[in-house]
Amino acid sequence: MDAQGRGRDEGFDPADQWVLNPDTGDYELRLTPSPGRSSAPAGTSDVRTPGSRRRSKPEAPRSGERVSVPGQRGGRRSAGGGRGDRDGARKPGGRAAAPAAGRRKAKPDRSRKKKALVWTGGALAFLMVGTGTAGYFVYQHFNGNITAVSSDGAGTGGFSKDRAINVLVIGTDKRTGEGNEGYGDAGSVGHADTNILFHVSKDRTNATALSIPRDLITDIPTCPTQLESGEEKDIPGTPGGRFNMSLGQSERTPSCTMRTVTELTGIEVDHFMVADFNAVKSLTSAVGGVDVCLAKDIDDKDSHLKLSKGEHTLEGEQALAFLRTRHSVGFGSDLSRIEIQQQFLGSLMRKLKSNDTLTSPTKMWSLAEAATKALTVDDKIADINRLRQLGMELASVDPKNITFTTVPVLDNPNDKATVILDESKAPQVFSMMREDVSFTAVEKKEKAEAKAEAEAKLKGEMAAPADVRVDVYNGGAKAGSAQAALDWLQNEGGVLKSTNQANAPQDVKKTQLVYAPNQADQARRLAAMMGLSASALKPTTTDAGAMEPMALTLGPDFKQAGSPLTAPEKAPEDIQRVEADKAVCAK
Repeated sequence: MDAQGRGRDEGFDPADQWVLNPDTGDYELRLTPSPGRSSAPAGTSDVRTPGSRRRSKPEAPRSGERVSVPGQRGGRRSAGGGRGDRDGARKPGGRAAAPAAGRRKAKPDRSRKKKALVWTGGALAFLMVGTGTAGYFVYQHFNGNITAVSSDGAGTGGFSKDRAINVLVIGTDKRTGEGNEGYGDAGSVGHADTNILFHVSKDRTNATALSIPRDLITDIPTCPTQLESGEEKDIPGTPGGRFNMSLGQSERTPSCTMRTVTELTGIEVDHFMVADFNAVKSLTSAVGGVDVCLAKDIDDKDSHLKLSKGEHTLEGEQALAFLRTRHSVGFGSDLSRIEIQQQFLGSLMRKLKSNDTLTSPTKMWSLAEAATKALTVDDKIADINRLRQLGMELASVDPKNITFTTVPVLDNPNDKATVILDESKAPQVFSMMREDVSFTAVEKKEKAEAKAEAEAKLKGEMAAPADVRVDVYNGGAKAGSAQAALDWLQNEGGVLKSTNQANAPQDVKKTQLVYAPNQADQARRLAAMMGLSASALKPTTTDAGAMEPMALTLGPDFKQAGSPLTAPEKAPEDIQRVEADKAVCAK
């Protein structure tokens, strides 16, 4: 019998038995009262104590012993798929997971709150950002709760300390589960109803949570998919379809939603997590309810939410109703519902960051139990250690530096029930996330120095457009990009000495311009015209001949001819946004 089951049979909750060992600084799970500190009894061949080596074969702990679970990180190496053709069937190259890191010894002078953060890890990842609240549990028990779905090579397959992290959180409208059959479309196969791309900066100082409207019209690519039966098939794409149809429709799985996000934003996604109605109910109950504020009375017959103006603490059915309501808030649209969902998640983050949660072993045990049962994750993080590592990577982000925003959209003139991209603003938002630019005021000294160095590199004389010679290649951009760029350069920019060289010998991660030292003035002109960053300029060591062209290779970051490839320094002024530390009342 596992630790949790054994504890409950004897009349107590194991979550209440975590005690601090003053000799090691580690919290230990004491399943029965023990008169003193002693080593693990004989016969427990895989029980770890601080400083001990891993023993050969796991055995269940016996009643009366202490299980010490130190903070060693672990994880599986994962491999991604190869790449396909340029017409949508490419599988992004995989990355191996970062090697496991060793356990650090606890410092004796840490405060109670800091000690709690040390022994807690993150099984909730996005939902528990900033707390890392579900760590070092009885491995077999929690690992057995996890449900996984194949990523089908759609994501990077891993995350590491030396780069930004992108996690796609999908909330489905699937009605399975007790008490959910009465919500509207009882036969829904589970579409991508609520979608948040969570980007955590490389230096872990800030994060952006980008909501993607379910009714956004976008291109859903062809999706290589492993079905539930084990069969593998390519599910045809849908040009100009609703975003929510990227999941559920035509047997599409979450990996197809991941591909659709990358196609839309140009952002490589590392992992996905899927939550259904039951996940919302169980997670909010486990945390003891989430605080919300209403600027007016709400009585929504569709979501079954009836609340008076003022502050409320919601969990279970009420929390689900709050997240589903839209007719009684804002303009009554799905965009209004997105805003209150963001407010709710911000409040959840603040609750998880509070001492009330961090110092309660019972709450943390319940949260981990609920999360590992409620969330479906991709197969690359289908392990409690990998989930904990992911949560720990997010733990340093302060809620004041977490920005919720929504993809800028406009009403679809051809269909009032849907929306289309606002091309004047959306590319800026996507570019900021791709280039890891914070939406908050976070700015480190090294970032300012790097910016100054880049600006200096771009300064100098520029050649006239008519004197610029360049060959244009497609090195990972969508089909037709090289010709589109050439047309723009010649017709709008006056760069007549330019040619389309079709596909590059090999793809590049980002657009780049290779030039010789004696072509620097031409490179500056082209960089200024196309909005290329200093990092995109790749000088050679020898001069070029008088008639020799530069080489411009378009990468996945190239979206549209004439749109700058450099990320703006700040977000557009009038986009919808709110910081996670702000308590906002739903209107």
